[in-house]
Amino acid sequence: MIKQTLTLIFVLGSFVLNGTAQNTCTLKNENIEFSVDKQGNLITLKNLHTGQNYASGKPMWRLYFDRENEKEIQVLANDNQPEIHQTGNRILVIYKSLKARGADLKFGLTLKMVLEENRVRFSSEITNNELHTIVRELQYPLVGNIQVPADHKLLTTLRGGHIFPDPKGKILSMEFSYWGPDHHFRQLDITYPIGVAANCFAFTGDEQGLYFGSHDPAFQYTCHGVRLYPDKNGVFDELEAGLYKYLNCLYGETWENDANVIALYNGDWHQTSKIYRDWANTWWNHPEPPAWIKQMRGFQRNILRQQYGETLFTYKDFAGRIKKAGESVGINVAFPFGWWNSGMDNGYPDSYYTTDPDQGGDQAWKQAVADFQKDGGKVIMYFNGKLIDTESDYYKNGDGKKVCYTNSAGKELNEAYKFPGEGTVLSYFNPRSFVVADTKNPKWQQKLVEMADRAIELGANSVFYDQLGYVESATNWDLSKEFPVLRLQIIADKANALKMIHNYIDKKDKNMAIGTEWITDVTSQNVDFVHGIFGLGKTATGNNHTNFIDWFRYTFPEIIITDRDIDGDEPDVEWQTNRAVLLGLRTNVQTFRLRGLIDETPRYQQYLAKVSPLVEKYRSLLLLGTYGDTDGFSTDNKAIEARSYTNGNRMAIVMTHKYNKSLSTQLQVPGYRYTESAGVGDAKVENATQVTIGANGLLVLVYEKQ
Repeated sequence: MIKQTLTLIFVLGSFVLNGTAQNTCTLKNENIEFSVDKQGNLITLKNLHTGQNYASGKPMWRLYFDRENEKEIQVLANDNQPEIHQTGNRILVIYKSLKARGADLKFGLTLKMVLEENRVRFSSEITNNELHTIVRELQYPLVGNIQVPADHKLLTTLRGGHIFPDPKGKILSMEFSYWGPDHHFRQLDITYPIGVAANCFAFTGDEQGLYFGSHDPAFQYTCHGVRLYPDKNGVFDELEAGLYKYLNCLYGETWENDANVIALYNGDWHQTSKIYRDWANTWWNHPEPPAWIKQMRGFQRNILRQQYGETLFTYKDFAGRIKKAGESVGINVAFPFGWWNSGMDNGYPDSYYTTDPDQGGDQAWKQAVADFQKDGGKVIMYFNGKLIDTESDYYKNGDGKKVCYTNSAGKELNEAYKFPGEGTVLSYFNPRSFVVADTKNPKWQQKLVEMADRAIELGANSVFYDQLGYVESATNWDLSKEFPVLRLQIIADKANALKMIHNYIDKKDKNMAIGTEWITDVTSQNVDFVHGIFGLGKTATGNNHTNFIDWFRYTFPEIIITDRDIDGDEPDVEWQTNRAVLLGLRTNVQTFRLRGLIDETPRYQQYLAKVSPLVEKYRSLLLLGTYGDTDGFSTDNKAIEARSYTNGNRMAIVMTHKYNKSLSTQLQVPGYRYTESAGVGDAKVENATQVTIGANGLLVLVYEKQ
């Protein structure tokens, strides 16, 4: 967060807006002006450094509650008249009761706005004294008909970061929902932590922006509301943004929240990272990964046996052809899937205890692991952290039915996974069926511990828990109350389970690592590496370049993340490989969707074999240094992408681009002197301040502090 000295300007004492001659309450400091009118509408949300007012006089909230026979009954701000009080740097908007559809409701609602440095904090309190109701949702704060300058893009933290250059166009491009009220509004579906890495989003320009964050230490579900409403002519053109919280506030209960903030900042998108990280530092506690994980260039990921029984690679292949293929591109870490007898996504959690008897069972698999580890090789052992196969003994005769999630009707939450062969029956008709385990359940936690023990028993260097880095869109409900109540802290439950396992493993072997899949802030802190899902390979070269993993890399640079989506047979594999190096992502070597080896894609193999020595040459910076994005230097050609890494008094700058031609740029690195460089392809240093990079060129420059 930017620290600044502020001078608060306010009227001392307290006054009330209640239909009096006073029309607005205003909070103001040297950065922000914020005001509401007597109806509680947001009149001013102004950056005083730029003069930009993002507000336009729209309501700041909506509320939804359920009755027995009707759900999501809407309560609107415009149908209710508040009392408004201002004292010092805070405004209170108080509704002693509410109305909906002309009927009185015994709901009390108090909204508080507090000016804090370069932000406004929006607190809320709801009391439910209405019989046979549950208050489900509060959408607050809202900035309706938001006035965003033309250069402002929508920055979300979907999968670690996505940018939408045209927010309105993005919303309008989405297909109509058959089930939804699209005639009232159009909406992006962005809810933390359902594939969303951090609880914030922003409208960001080159020199200023507007940040929305729910700095919620409980890590509850929060919808990042971005909607388009129709204007007076019926054209969907009025953009609204806000934060939606889920209350579960039953009769006789009071719900409170003070986590939501809106910040007006000066500068580019990097300021959003600084704001969020400043809050994250209040709870962040990331253990130091084992040295071999920090130095890991990447890993090979292969399926040994498929779900339907086909053996793609034997145990002998693992320590033979697979190891050799990895070594050909400088990768000595393997991440095998389907090493158990029943094959990938089959029989969980029972399957992990039976290796292939026809290949020699445990003894043969242990030997294959040990053989792979000769000359410094490492093995990451796969387990699924949440799925329970409905055909497993654990489900049929064990605790599986007792530890899984249930929906609002008390039915098990099911998921289906399939790996089709070359026919069509598996693809269309016969997926494996699973229920989803509750990671806060002690019995399932014991299963997770047993998986770690199994990995240790088999000689692995790391245990990996698939699917514990994100939450499901429909998870666990408590049916013991008058209304079903959704558990809102699922991601915190998973984070706590990962922390428990990490502590358990540390007591056995400090060099044993733990990893998980998907990027979410609170889970990422409790593992040594994250197998990311963010679409780098799918969007990096097209016209719809929305991926922006840069955000998470800059906000949490200590988290080790894989590139995930590069597959060996893709046409632009050189650019994708270069961009992964640019962003400091560990290489996930996969070929033909884990069914082949890199030696079957010679173009990828040959190129990665050139790039890996470059990364190894500058390992102390590119792998062990701190990612700084564009901090510490400047260039005059934005078509060339460049990122910095620092370690002690040294800095590396990685440079590349995606264009099929040579590009040059002037480079300024204040406070540092150039010492050396190396590259792959057509990339050269003309002099200490100018570089030229051709198509698929990759360049690393090294500097020392003066």
